[in-house]
Amino acid sequence: MSTFARVSLSLLALLAASLPASAQNWPSRPIRVIVSQAAGGTPDIICRLVTEPLSRALGQQIVVENRPGGGNVIGAQAAARAEADGYTLFFATAAALVTNPYTFKSLPYDAQKDFVPVAMIAQGVFLVLANPDVPAKTLPELFALAKAEPGKLSFATDGPKNFSGMIAAWLNKLGGTQIAQVPYSNMPQGIQDAIAGRVQLTILAVPSAAAAVAGGKLRPLAVTSAQRIPGYENVPAVAETFFGFNFTGWMALVAPTGTPPEAVQRINREMQTIMRDPAIVKRLRDIGFFTEGAGTPKSTGQFIRAQYEGWGKVVNEIGLQPE
Repeated sequence: MSTFARVSLSLLALLAASLPASAQNWPSRPIRVIVSQAAGGTPDIICRLVTEPLSRALGQQIVVENRPGGGNVIGAQAAARAEADGYTLFFATAAALVTNPYTFKSLPYDAQKDFVPVAMIAQGVFLVLANPDVPAKTLPELFALAKAEPGKLSFATDGPKNFSGMIAAWLNKLGGTQIAQVPYSNMPQGIQDAIAGRVQLTILAVPSAAAAVAGGKLRPLAVTSAQRIPGYENVPAVAETFFGFNFTGWMALVAPTGTPPEAVQRINREMQTIMRDPAIVKRLRDIGFFTEGAGTPKSTGQFIRAQYEGWGKVVNEIGLQPE
């Protein structure tokens, strides 16, 4: 063996020895993925859908751990405090990472500093819906009606500090209207009241609205994404009335800050394959979610930061005060 070859092998051996044992043989045991919502909810369903093939790709069991409660705070806190060894991931919602920092006066975790981005999962669109007896069939018609008959329309929302409530407030701001919000702690009851006409309007994620829309019980006026979406091609985007409007719910995989980069990159590579699988794309679309792939850790981080800044603007414009 040449001197050069011997030196090269020695350097490689030293490099391998300098890496932590966990980085050399990761993953060597089951991986935990924390979901900050209850089992059976949409985030839980999507998490299990994508982590099943991830488990096969990594050759290790993935255990989904539901930590619901506190507006996603309990699960986010548990993930933030977990050991950053590559064996804990957080299936994060937009609420946990970009709206909670604006709606809570204090949090037991830092949404910007406690996590590193791993991969994008999916985005979910909201529908602005009206009871069929409401004569308005478009957003401009709705705003004209609200101004002509002030006090006669109301939105069923899940509260002013949740997505539907913030979107309703932002629409009021943009439209120059004062359509009242009726907050529901039990949103299925809010949906029923909108169908019955006790409230006239509501804002729902596509999966929650699909049955009522298909049955003609609620009329979609607009979607909150930047563009029209498959399955609802006849429903205009809010951005067609208010340029630049684009607010969706979304989910991403993140990990505690300090997680080995090798683990982050490996998971990202596997998720890129998974999120491009036509079967996964179709399953997501069937329940009202859309994906453009996992992206990279860098692009995922850029997306989250842009969302954080965007929601900050909305919160400031509508004058929402944290509690």
